[in-house]
Amino acid sequence: MSEYVAYLHEVFAHFGTIRSRKMFGGHGIYHQDLMFGLVADDELYLKTDAKNLAEFEALELEPFEYNKDGKIMKMSYRRAPEEIYDDPEIAARWAEIAYAAAVRNKR
Repeated sequence: MSEYVAYLHEVFAHFGTIRSRKMFGGHGIYHQDLMFGLVADDELYLKTDAKNLAEFEALELEPFEYNKDGKIMKMSYRRAPEEIYDDPEIAARWAEIAYAAAVRNKR
């Protein structure tokens, strides 16, 4: 586990217990066995869907993209706002927004 991923446990302490798992060269960030975030190159991306996407777009937070066989693939994750690292309550709010999207996606 990278130092950055370990630090996310502190960032989200007000939200609740999280765990991380290595995947595809990065890490998945989980709460109650649902992935609500992903880390790639020490950048955190949070789960999005139709209900919460506008909040991410309002802050111009970029989507997670990767190159697959020369084609750019976008996933339903957006960069986390920088404010989460300075304020545990803001971090908890954004984690709740992303986790709610993960719950909706599970259904």
